[in-house]
Amino acid sequence: MHHGNVFYGHAAVLARYCGMPAEPPPTIWGYLQHGWNTHDGFAVGHEFVPGIPKLVWSDVVVRRGWALGHRDYVVIGSPWAYLMLLRAEEIAAAGPGEGSIVFPFHGWEGQQIVGDHAAYADEVRSVEGDVPLTMCLYWNDFERDDVRKTYENKGFRVISLGRRGSMYRDGSQDFLDRQLEELLRHRRVVSNRLGSALFYAATVNREIGVYGDPMVLQNDHGVLGGMQRQTRMFPHLHQERVPSPIAGAAARSELGLDKVMSPTALRHRLGWDDVPDLVPTADELQTTGKG
Repeated sequence: MHHGNVFYGHAAVLARYCGMPAEPPPTIWGYLQHGWNTHDGFAVGHEFVPGIPKLVWSDVVVRRGWALGHRDYVVIGSPWAYLMLLRAEEIAAAGPGEGSIVFPFHGWEGQQIVGDHAAYADEVRSVEGDVPLTMCLYWNDFERDDVRKTYENKGFRVISLGRRGSMYRDGSQDFLDRQLEELLRHRRVVSNRLGSALFYAATVNREIGVYGDPMVLQNDHGVLGGMQRQTRMFPHLHQERVPSPIAGAAARSELGLDKVMSPTALRHRLGWDDVPDLVPTADELQTTGKG
C-alpha cells in the first residue's frame, strides 16, 4: 500500500466503514487521494505504476486529471464522506457551535509557509469580531514557537490535529475525527486559501469564508497555479461569508458526497474481499450509502 493512503487516517476511516481492522488498515489496491487540490488529486511529482487505479474523491478530479493526460481513475468518494456516515448521529445532534476556527494555508515537512502571521491574526480578529477564536496549525507550524506564539499572544486558542505521517510512521490516525469534532465546536470556519477543511465544514452546515493574505509556499510548484487558479476556478467562494447553498454545492461536488459506496462495494473496490470481518460493517449499523 502506498504510504500516502494512510495520511490523515484516511485508510483507517474506510476500514471502519467496511468493518475491517483499522489499526493497521488492510492494504488498499490503488493510490488513494489524500487531500484536495486544483491539480490531479495527487502531489506534484507523484509516481504511478500504470494500471494501478487512482482512487479519487469526485468526478471533477477525474476531469482535471484527464486534462493532464492521466488515466486509471476510479471515483469512490472522499474518506470524509464515509466519516460523515459513521458519525451521522453526532453530526445531526450538534448545535450551531460558537466562535470561529481558522485553518491557514500551510506547508509540509518539505516546504515552509512564508507570510506575516501577526498581520493575518489581526485581520481575522477584525473580520470575526469579539468571538472565541481557534487557530488550527499544521504540526510543523505548531511546533515553530515564533508562529504558534504569535497567535497565542493575539488571544487565539492554538491547536494542531496531529501529523499526517510519512512512510507509515508517526501519523495521527484520528486526525479526521478530531477535525470533525473541532468543526462541530465552531460556528464559522475560515482560511486564507481554499482547502479540504473548508469543504468539510460546509458539509456539516458551518459558515465558511476565505480572506486575508494568502501567503506563499517556499519553492511552490507552478503547475498548481497558486492562488490565481483558485480564485479563477472558485470566485464565488472567495469572500468573507460564503452563502450556505453555494458552499454546500461546491463541497458536494469536490468531496464526492453522492459517490459513496456500500461497504460491500467499497471493500471490493479497495481489494478487501478476502479480509476477514472484525467488527460490524456499516451495512449492519445503517443502511445509508450507495453501491
